[in-house]
Amino acid sequence: MAELIREIEEADLPRLGDLLTEVFGDGTWKTIERLGGMTNHSYKITREDGQEYLVRIPGEGTEEMINRADERKSTELACDLHIDADLLYFGDNGEKVMKFIYAPQEMNEAVMRKPENLKQAAELFHRLHSSGADTGVRFEVFEMAALYEGIIRDAGVAFYDDYEDVKQNVMRIKSEVDQGGDAPKVPCHNDSLMGNWVLDGNGKLYLIDWEYSGMNEAMWDLSCLSIEAEYTDAEDELLLHTYYGYEGREAGAGEKKRFIAAKMYVDYLWTLWGLTRVPFDGQFMQEYADNRYRRLKKNLDAYQKLG
Repeated sequence: MAELIREIEEADLPRLGDLLTEVFGDGTWKTIERLGGMTNHSYKITREDGQEYLVRIPGEGTEEMINRADERKSTELACDLHIDADLLYFGDNGEKVMKFIYAPQEMNEAVMRKPENLKQAAELFHRLHSSGADTGVRFEVFEMAALYEGIIRDAGVAFYDDYEDVKQNVMRIKSEVDQGGDAPKVPCHNDSLMGNWVLDGNGKLYLIDWEYSGMNEAMWDLSCLSIEAEYTDAEDELLLHTYYGYEGREAGAGEKKRFIAAKMYVDYLWTLWGLTRVPFDGQFMQEYADNRYRRLKKNLDAYQKLG
């Protein structure tokens, strides 16, 4: 996939100073560094006292898809559960200032496949899902998919030639799985791609960026991690074994079936999300969507072969 280059935006600098003034009464800094991220403008800012902070300015076009008041609720919950870093400021438009996670290590699929990190992720998700909190934030996968379809059409971005057939198959599988009954809705992150995991210098794992968080089936988070980290069948087994071990049991057959189906739902939704971003991020996002769509079809074929 093409690399998405992120450089410091000169136009952001006055606003960064304003945000620091809002939080600290002083808008100066010692150093500034643009961080990665697929849509937002995020910066690591080191102040004169050596303290490090993350400052985020929302990216262009995100206001169409993200309710920032809802994001704030989930971010505050994550911080209370010590899943994310300390939150210092969250503005109505999604601007935020947080403590910077100590000495972050390089994060990639191989790092998340290490058993100690896989197990940390399972514990983190179980802590979130079993918190008993209800953020009141809805994450309705197929409602969001319909919203994204409308944005794609309005922007004149092309759908895939076989999209309607693929969509029909996804909905058929959803109908089959739903016959087993509704799974409870719990607080979920919903977007656990590699860029949203941070491993600090002491080996503690964090989950950041709660833009797409909301009440959803727990299996979505587990399946999303599996496909993002490219887990093998054995690693999937370890993930489920560790997660349900906190409940003193193993995953049942129905839960394993939902786990497989949720992998398809994840790629279905984020394929459409990627297409909504093509007008803003060009070829990078087109390739992002294409890669997810290919994997979606591969998993559809595998699911159908299960009978």
